[in-house]
Amino acid sequence: MTYPNADTADLNTVGVAGLLRQSHNSAALQKPRSLQKFANAALKSAAGFWFIVAAIGQLVFALYIVVFYGRTAMHGNWKALNKAMPHAYVPGDTLGNVVSAIHLLLAVVIIVGGLIQLIPQTRERAPSFHRWNGRVYILTAFAISIVGPYALWSRGTVGDLSQHIASSLNAVLIVLCAVMALRYAIARKFSIHRRWALRLFLVVSGVWFFRVGLMLWIALNKGPVGFNMKTFTGPVLTIWAFGKYLLPLAVLELYLRARDRAGAPARIAMAVALVVLTLGMGVGIAVFSIVWWLPHMK
Repeated sequence: MTYPNADTADLNTVGVAGLLRQSHNSAALQKPRSLQKFANAALKSAAGFWFIVAAIGQLVFALYIVVFYGRTAMHGNWKALNKAMPHAYVPGDTLGNVVSAIHLLLAVVIIVGGLIQLIPQTRERAPSFHRWNGRVYILTAFAISIVGPYALWSRGTVGDLSQHIASSLNAVLIVLCAVMALRYAIARKFSIHRRWALRLFLVVSGVWFFRVGLMLWIALNKGPVGFNMKTFTGPVLTIWAFGKYLLPLAVLELYLRARDRAGAPARIAMAVALVVLTLGMGVGIAVFSIVWWLPHMK
């Protein structure tokens, strides 16, 4: 019987130890990679969940506009419009009435068009349609930024000066985001273009966010806390008049940073925050639909 000499034994020992170390290092590397993969999937799923809930809520809002205002106008019951939208119809003010009608029509176009633009399959499978729909969307954004403030300041509406200023600033941000989205699309810098397109979608949705957020506030507090329902004024309304677009923009920036540069823990934290915010948004959508949108479509 032969025995390995000392040198051979040492080599075998080193070889086994090396294999053990490599196995340990490989397992250690697999753990971060698995966590990173989970974080990426969690953040992507949370963003998709937000979009689905937002799409449902915005489509219900668009359907409400078409059914309620369209049906009311077809029956010539013009005064009934003012119950849902103050000063929507003013006898003798033909220009103002036309502007109000255009404003409502543009709202439907921009809601549906915006949702279509954010569907990745549209961009991937129908790039030509995506481009033309984007042009219509941006053109509509410009138009609504002119029509909205005109109706606001020429006819007046509910709320106080602070809310009117907030809405006017919203219109300015819509124009800014539309210009930037168009600029980077023309320059074919599509990564930056998509960021501005997302910002545009959020500021365009300011009116919708205001309704949904306000209804969530009322539901959580079991009543109108912090503002007067009759005068529609108060600190909560003033804050939320600006918050309706500043908060979504802030959340978007945090999401983009987490998606592009943050580590796994930050991405998971952002995913959890998005889910919580989405659930809150869903409650606001459900309550507003039950209390206001759906009853007016019957």
